[in-house]
Amino acid sequence: MAKFNFTDDIFFGTISEISAALRKKEFSTVELTRAFCDRLEKLGPRYNALALSLRETALRKAKEVDRDFKVDRVRSPLQGIPYGAKDLLAVKGKVTAWGAKPYAGQVFDEDAQVIELLDKAGAILIGKLSMVELAGGGGYRFPAASLTGPGLNPWDRTRWSGGSSSGPGSATAAGLVTFSIGSETSGSILSPSAYCGITGLRPTYGLVSRRGAMALSWTLDKIGPMCRSAEDCALVLSVIAGVDYEDPGSAGKSFHYAPQYARKPDEITIGYAPIDFDESTDPSTRAGFQEALKLVKSLGMNTKEVEIPDFPYTALVGTIIAAEAASIFEDLIRSGKVDELADHRQAQGLKAGLDIPATEYLRAMRVRALVQQAFRDLFLNVDFLLAPTRLTTASKVTDRLDGGVIPATPPKSRGLSGLIPAGNLAGVPAISLPCGFAAGLPIAISLVGRPFYENQLIAIGKAFQSHTDWHRRRPPVTE
Repeated sequence: MAKFNFTDDIFFGTISEISAALRKKEFSTVELTRAFCDRLEKLGPRYNALALSLRETALRKAKEVDRDFKVDRVRSPLQGIPYGAKDLLAVKGKVTAWGAKPYAGQVFDEDAQVIELLDKAGAILIGKLSMVELAGGGGYRFPAASLTGPGLNPWDRTRWSGGSSSGPGSATAAGLVTFSIGSETSGSILSPSAYCGITGLRPTYGLVSRRGAMALSWTLDKIGPMCRSAEDCALVLSVIAGVDYEDPGSAGKSFHYAPQYARKPDEITIGYAPIDFDESTDPSTRAGFQEALKLVKSLGMNTKEVEIPDFPYTALVGTIIAAEAASIFEDLIRSGKVDELADHRQAQGLKAGLDIPATEYLRAMRVRALVQQAFRDLFLNVDFLLAPTRLTTASKVTDRLDGGVIPATPPKSRGLSGLIPAGNLAGVPAISLPCGFAAGLPIAISLVGRPFYENQLIAIGKAFQSHTDWHRRRPPVTE
């Protein structure tokens, strides 16, 4: 067989496209894996996206998959597909550094549950992908808060790829992996997906096992797919979701991709706030967001103007994460090794978390219960919420992350502002969909739904993407 010429059509292909080519034997899994490993090792450092190459184990796995294909043994749509995993997920016998110097030599003796499930499905893990140190626990001031340096955006390397799943965002957008696995506590799947122009799915809390993943906040952490398309997210989620009795937060549910049962558009009501698509957005992004809103309305679904309930979402999330992270990393803090973190402010934030009174944490959790009830009430009137994922494009990697601009005049209404922390407090699923560009940088909208409504979220995302090609756009990657 002549050597196959791997082009960008493969590196930026969807799971279904690459899977079809493998089954047609256009190339072998070993050839595909070697090509992706070469690309990840060569270009990963360009974006500070690669924490650890897993070429040797990936090629061994690829040979197993080729043997399966030879006898027509089909395991899943992910069989033979190269992917990357955020470095907070344990891989047996390999360094899992959590993006932080104090854990630079850390090795676990078993795989995280999601890694194990993907392995059984025949997916090929080719690398651990970089992340903000300790997933941002304690709070960080600059994108450079990582063992591998700031995550650089493939659309403009002077811009940030987003935190804390910076490596998955960059690597997926640049075609270094077909998909990646990220995690979200308050925005770390949705934000890098929006900044990098990829499709990211935050599952319902408890739908995906966190066993073998670094904990930042036991009651908020979620693991999910970062992909090229809504359908790719569905294919990955169908493998990684499920019951895990060893994860105390497991919801005891699984996910089966069933597009044939999606509701008709006229049976769906989407809530949105007009202010989110004009006054609240950065002027450079406004036209793109308004076009996206117009397209969603044209899909035949009912729309209704809504606002989310008035709670201090950011403060609530901050208190819960700070208290739980300080408990999780207590040994690191008390040993003094916390001062080895790249961001001094983050180290101080973790220390301060130990001083949060139990009464303050419990008060935040009680108010959180009110937030969850308020969202249940909100979803009695609408099926989904729609808003810009982020109101601006990716910031410069040199910009401080705590230097938010206070508007000269308060907005007329809150709209759906604060939907990322609010959605995480409520534990509800969301999908971020690329919807255009502003000054050459991606922008995205998000749909948020009721718990375990992932199938319908994906169906709407797929419908949106069938009328656009934003998710097909490729950054100017040069070798």
